[in-house]
Amino acid sequence: MKIMKLDPRALKDNPDDARRTKSTPQSDALLLATVKAVGVLQPPVVSPETDGGNGYVIQAGHRRVRQAVAAGLEEIDILVVEPANDNGAMRSMIENIAREPLNPVDQWRGIERLVALGWTEEAIGVALALPVRQIRKLRLLANVLPAMLDQMAKGDMPNEQQLRTIAAASPADQKEVWKAHKPKKGETAQWWSIANGLSKTRMYARDASFDDDLRQAYGIEWAEDLFGPADEDNRFTTNVEAFLGAQQEWMTINLPKKGAIVELNNFGQPDLPRKAERVYGKPGKGDHTGLFLDRTGKVQTVHYRMPQVKAVNGKTTAPGDDQVADDVTAVKVRPDVTQKGQDMIGDFRTDALHEALGRAPIEDDMLMALLVLAFAGHNVRVDSGATDTVFGPKRFKRHAARLFSEDGKLAFDMQTVRIAARSMLIDVLSCRRGRSNSGVVSRIAGDAIGADRYLPNMGSEDFLVCLSRQVLEATVREANVSPRQKVRETRSALVDHFKERHFVHSSAFFAPDPNDVADLITHADMLDNEELQVDGTQDGDGGGTSAGTPDDEDFDPAEEDMPDAVGDAPDATDPADDRDAYAIAAE
Repeated sequence: MKIMKLDPRALKDNPDDARRTKSTPQSDALLLATVKAVGVLQPPVVSPETDGGNGYVIQAGHRRVRQAVAAGLEEIDILVVEPANDNGAMRSMIENIAREPLNPVDQWRGIERLVALGWTEEAIGVALALPVRQIRKLRLLANVLPAMLDQMAKGDMPNEQQLRTIAAASPADQKEVWKAHKPKKGETAQWWSIANGLSKTRMYARDASFDDDLRQAYGIEWAEDLFGPADEDNRFTTNVEAFLGAQQEWMTINLPKKGAIVELNNFGQPDLPRKAERVYGKPGKGDHTGLFLDRTGKVQTVHYRMPQVKAVNGKTTAPGDDQVADDVTAVKVRPDVTQKGQDMIGDFRTDALHEALGRAPIEDDMLMALLVLAFAGHNVRVDSGATDTVFGPKRFKRHAARLFSEDGKLAFDMQTVRIAARSMLIDVLSCRRGRSNSGVVSRIAGDAIGADRYLPNMGSEDFLVCLSRQVLEATVREANVSPRQKVRETRSALVDHFKERHFVHSSAFFAPDPNDVADLITHADMLDNEELQVDGTQDGDGGGTSAGTPDDEDFDPAEEDMPDAVGDAPDATDPADDRDAYAIAAE
């Protein structure tokens, strides 16, 4: 390395200079005025020619040399260094970045030159202190239309997502869209509009359910998204029609029993059959399964329950056909939880209660108490044996059959009784809304055996959409989630928050309403009062004997049973007396 004086006109430009974009006239004028005033303060860096010539090639300081020539200087100081193996490519790149950042287009050209000389992306990133992701982003410019590159060289750059969309398009498409959206002189380009014109829907391999055979049959080719998350499968295809066709064929082949392929409605939800009731909890044996494609092309599953048909006047109809809509419209305040949300809570509670009855530790005395509670539920009907016709639910017989031996004798151990009791409770107790609801007793039972810990995670879009705005805001505060501008965005933030957490809404817990429990307790007082009335009727007034009683020596049972007149005869078809007698006998 040495310093010497030389005529600036004798210096040759470096063909591998990193800065290709012309500087602005204002900056050139400023530099020229400085050179005229004080000369070249920092000597340009040059190196001897390597192709056999005896001249010098500029490595750094092209603008200083040009302005020295323009200022008419006869000689300037230069710093002579040995030529590098890459003809100073990396040295020029670093010098220009450190002095004034290169625009992205010049950076890309310099990176491509370094790659051609054998540099890896990782090595370039270390040398330039740039992340490898930025290096790869800049290399996308190799696929950009030259006219767009000229606009980007002016400092008008799209964001990364827009650049990826533009680079993924074909040159013909880029040319056509650029022709329609080319900015006027002095204006910036509307990159969002250009990206929208070139964007294509991507269907990702991670959402595909079909195998490689179906992929090949439909001619699907995967492309790699180099800028996707490192821990995900980033392969994608823009052949949307073929992707959806392969997904549809996979659903047809793998359709389960009692399964159907359903479509999406305008709100992106599965369009279930008419009068079908969606099952949000654990599906039963009689429930149906629907397969559908969501808006990302992923196969999703939904379970639903069809209503049982019933015969009315010889015609088979479905429940609800005889209901007439009320024509009177009234302004209603939306409750904290909608009817659909209450249905979901009922399903969640019932599934958790059944799982707790099957798995949770329950003492024998508690088990027997729950059995008594279960038969006090709203959904339990026991036909008395005092009538001529006896109806017994067939589903209960299978539990009782476990307690008998082959010769018809009761023979069981305590474990068999426990299993039968748990199974009976599972069949009886229910929190589902509707006819099968057991009422407060199911809530008491679930609270007693700790069924709350079996409740599922309710932090899903399906349930959160059932909550009112006030309740949703309270949930956001409790979860320490930042509220969003729109309710829909707030729900999405909660769904993401509860993916790795367990959320149960406070209204879904089994703890019963104290008023309902108090109302249940009052039935014990009613029973005591009825027993006192029965005792008073049997004792008579003061315990004495009246005429016409069996103690009368002239008493004739046959005459006592006969009515004095036809009008005094009891109505034989009125079962009220029978019901009262049966009630007293039962008590």
